[in-house]
Formats: sequence, C-alpha cells, structure tokens
Amino acid sequence: MTAPVASAVQVPALVRGTVKHARLSPMRHSFSYGAHQWLVDVDEPAVGPRRLRWLASVRASDHLGAATGSLGTNIREFLVEKGVGWTAHRVLMLANARTLGYVFDPLSVYWCFAADGRLEGVVAEVHNTYGGRHGYVLELDDRGRGQAHKAFYVSPFLGVFGDYQLRFTLDGDHVGAFITLRQHDEVVFTASFTGTAVPLTPRRLVTSALRHPFMPQRVALLIRLHGVWLWARRLPVVRR
Repeated sequence: MTAPVASAVQVPALVRGTVKHARLSPMRHSFSYGAHQWLVDVDEPAVGPRRLRWLASVRASDHLGAATGSLGTNIREFLVEKGVGWTAHRVLMLANARTLGYVFDPLSVYWCFAADGRLEGVVAEVHNTYGGRHGYVLELDDRGRGQAHKAFYVSPFLGVFGDYQLRFTLDGDHVGAFITLRQHDEVVFTASFTGTAVPLTPRRLVTSALRHPFMPQRVALLIRLHGVWLWARRLPVVRR
C-alpha cells in the first residue's frame, strides 16, 4: 500500500461510506449502516459556508485539548504533551460534524504529515457515550497498521485491557479506518468505516443531510440501542 501524501488529498471533503461493527465473543452480534463523515485540514476546518454551519461544523471544543483553542493548536500541543517528535506540519482529520447543535464521534482520526508531505503517524481519538475521550498516538508501518494497548473505557461490555490493532487508509479518494480488539488472545470486537471522499460543495452538504439526516444523533442512538439489545440478552456488564 502506498503511504498517504498530504498533497494528494483534497479537503474539505465529504466521505460517503459504511460503518460496520462486529462483536465476536462471548456473544456474536454485528450490524452496519450507511454513513458520512468529513475530512478537513485542522488549520482550516470549515466544512461549508456560514449559512449552512447549523447542518455541519467541526469545532475544537468537541475534540482533544482546550475548548478555547483551535484544532490545529490543540492536536500539536497534545503531541508535545505525549513527547512525540512529529512536526505535524499539516494535519488532516476525519470526523463526524456537529449537526443541529449536537455531535457524537466514536472515532476521530488525525493524519499528521511533515513539511515534505511524508506521513509521520496518526492520532486516533476515541469518544465514549459518557462524555469522555482519549487519544492514542500511533506509528504506522508501510501498510498503514499500528497497535495500541487499550487504556480507555468505551463499551460497558468490554474491560479496559487488551490490544487494539488498527489500520488506516488515505489514498486519493479512498478513506478507511479499521479497528480490531484482542483480549485473552482472541479477537472480541471489530469496527470499521470505509468510504469515498468527494470535494465538498454546498449542494453536497445539503444532499448529505437529506440522505443521512441527523447523522451524529443516529450514531449515538444506534450505539445505545445495540447496547440495550446486548444487555437484554444478559451479556455481563463491566462497570467503569
């Protein structure tokens, strides 16, 4: 796989695709749904004209760092706090946008590039339904793969241990994020978002809102509904 090059990616972009989740142990359960996300430069994160920002906006306060800071400043300060020597000259972010005053984004991905366009690594920012968030700093191999020890409570049915195996794609208009969680030497959970990026226009912004209305609200609701389904089938709950 060719490593991402910053100059080859046009932003802002609308990424139309599919989300898939699969729980494999101790109970099997899977689902998928059509979705869209937004690919932006953290230093210029607007996804549309001001008159349409009630439909989609990307805000620093919804992500890592100070609510009063900018996305670019916050992600670079986060890297400094973690002792990471990346320059993060350009950072491209894949995320859900705030819609009608609400956002929920299970996974935000930041591709960090050096000044020469070379990919330095990825920050994977995970959010849970309890209002928490955590950033994983990932160095990737030449196939876009990285690994991290699970250090953040996400699902009430999975303990905070094990290892994430992650893979990210940013190749022209092909965008993807793939997550596998291993616990006790077995794969217990997988999730992915794969999509195609198209240059963003006001018309496409409105069309996306009509095709998948209330996208962040739908994501939050689906996660809770599937959680209730698992709870009703007596899957043991792991307390925070």
